[in-house]
Amino acid sequence: MDAFLHQIFSGLANGCIYGSVALALVMIYQATHHINFAQGEMATFSTFIAWALMNSGWPYWAAFFTTVAISFVGGLAVQRIILRPVEKAPVLTNVIVFIGLLVIFNSLAGWIFEHTIKAFPSPFEQKGMLASAWFSAHEVGSALVMLCVLAALYAFFRYTPVGLAMRAAAQNPDSARLVGIRVSWMLAVGWGLAAAIGAVAGMMVAPIVYLDPNMMSGILLYGFAAALLGGIDNPGGAVLGGFIVGVLENLLGAYVIGTELKLSVALVLIVGILTLKPNGLFGKHVVTRV
Repeated sequence: MDAFLHQIFSGLANGCIYGSVALALVMIYQATHHINFAQGEMATFSTFIAWALMNSGWPYWAAFFTTVAISFVGGLAVQRIILRPVEKAPVLTNVIVFIGLLVIFNSLAGWIFEHTIKAFPSPFEQKGMLASAWFSAHEVGSALVMLCVLAALYAFFRYTPVGLAMRAAAQNPDSARLVGIRVSWMLAVGWGLAAAIGAVAGMMVAPIVYLDPNMMSGILLYGFAAALLGGIDNPGGAVLGGFIVGVLENLLGAYVIGTELKLSVALVLIVGILTLKPNGLFGKHVVTRV
């Protein structure tokens, strides 16, 4: 029974990370109606920045918050410099740009920080007060960090003028422009927030999977599955989808298919959702008159 509970709690902790990645994907999709295939590579590059800062003698939390700030500015710059010129380009053009960003960030991470696997420290003591028989201290700590991020984002979008403007710009860009909202800048801020969320997810997952340029490739698949399951246009659904995917991955990996095939859970979910329920559990069903 303890082993079963451990798998559930561990799955919920992983689900916080998957839900945060899914939320970052949803934020970009709501604004552009495109999937950011480079989300995982951007998060990995940000994690390498944190690793470099800590290797230079920075305390963990100072490196953590500095990396989040750098990631926000970097995401904003990517949108303004690279993506803004192709905002109104055909879908295929945007897909190629996203894939190009994936390759660029992956190659830069390997070129600057090398392709060797690196250990990334956890800020939570292995035998600290957060540890128990059902979950490790890092699992609880990372879950708490991601929940704080999600709560901060909810408050930002619900109660701040900038957050409300971003929601308006995502839902109806033309009407938002009529009331004076600078839609293009709201999109840039969204990219910055998505990059910052990805950085936090990367720093929380690195102590578990180790740090290398391909660290987030599997995590991105789980995040994508979570976003599709909850609804690619529903932020809350994406977070809930992350919890569901995390628990399913752990239970199926431990008791059904084995740990070697755990990644196939995400792939099966992606194909199944797109085939049976493309709008996800909580996504909107949009009907367009032609």
